[in-house]
Amino acid sequence: MSQKPKSSNLQTKPQPANILRRGWTTGACATAATKAALTALLSGHFLDPVSITLPKGDAPSFCLALEGLGQDKRGKFAQAAIIKDAGDDPDVTHGALIISEVRLLKAGEGIKFVAGDGVGTVTLDGLPIDVGQAAINPIPRQLMAAVVTEITQHHKIPADVEITISIPDGKNIAKKTWNPRLGILGGLSILGTTGVVHPFSCSAWIASIHRGVDVARAAGLNHVAGSTGSTSAAAVAKFHSLPEIALMDMGDFVGGLLKYLRKCPVDKVTIAGGFAKITKLAMGFRDLHSSRSQVDFNWMRDQFKILDADAKLCKQIQQANTALQCLNLAVENNIKIAEHIAILAHEQASKICNRPEIKLDIVITDRSGDIIAHQE
Repeated sequence: MSQKPKSSNLQTKPQPANILRRGWTTGACATAATKAALTALLSGHFLDPVSITLPKGDAPSFCLALEGLGQDKRGKFAQAAIIKDAGDDPDVTHGALIISEVRLLKAGEGIKFVAGDGVGTVTLDGLPIDVGQAAINPIPRQLMAAVVTEITQHHKIPADVEITISIPDGKNIAKKTWNPRLGILGGLSILGTTGVVHPFSCSAWIASIHRGVDVARAAGLNHVAGSTGSTSAAAVAKFHSLPEIALMDMGDFVGGLLKYLRKCPVDKVTIAGGFAKITKLAMGFRDLHSSRSQVDFNWMRDQFKILDADAKLCKQIQQANTALQCLNLAVENNIKIAEHIAILAHEQASKICNRPEIKLDIVITDRSGDIIAHQE
């Protein structure tokens, strides 16, 4: 097969310092690559750049990074590839090569999606794609089906097309995602609801949390745990004897997990994290990221007062620089601040979840992974 390397879509032009550049999802890239490949298969000419229309009306254009026509024992095929540009979002798939290979099928076979190298296959119930299918989400499937229908109608042939999506090194990249835990094996998912990646929107992470709950529920689990990091995840897994599929890597998005459980409940949920993160939950924050919530040391001083700390210690707490410093001072002075914070965090988490029938507990760990407070 003849292949022709082309330019990438990664933007290098300087941007204003205060403007974050948006990008495009793997689903949008796969759709554009499919449009270019199928056009070439039927006409002999690749669209480059190739434009597509996204669900909200955006019409981005993509330069091809790879193009080729070929033939094997199954017949003629065409390939086109696009380098994903996630903009200024810290997306692990930024720079990944999204390849679409298309072939014509026999009349009546319809549009088929195949997981190529580096694209995962669904192995667990609870996801929007059936077990055994390529991990290509519904909206990308709809977008690709739409361009296939448009092109085949133009050429006055039935829309019987096989689309194979591949991502070189996708299997390794997928190790940095939720896919293994969700039962998506062999590589990445082709994702996107709008086709657009908004910088630091965090929507993809929250969506992964939701899918994690769905998979756990579909597997019949009645207890899930949301953890702020790997240390607390390991601690709570051991403490409650939970399987990996029950562990939600919620990061800072405790609100995203608890609000979803309000709609899709389980019998029990554990929220686990370090002292600083759980303190912010105790203060009422639903997003625990340092850029969006901070420990208020006046508030912390007031909690020490409630626990009968003396004036000298309360002043030290008010002047502290970190939550860890407060915790160390509490240990030195025999003040049960971790237990107190766990109680307050439990109250806040219960309010966010707002499902009294869900049994909820809070686990606070130290940096070595030891549990320093537990509240049911």
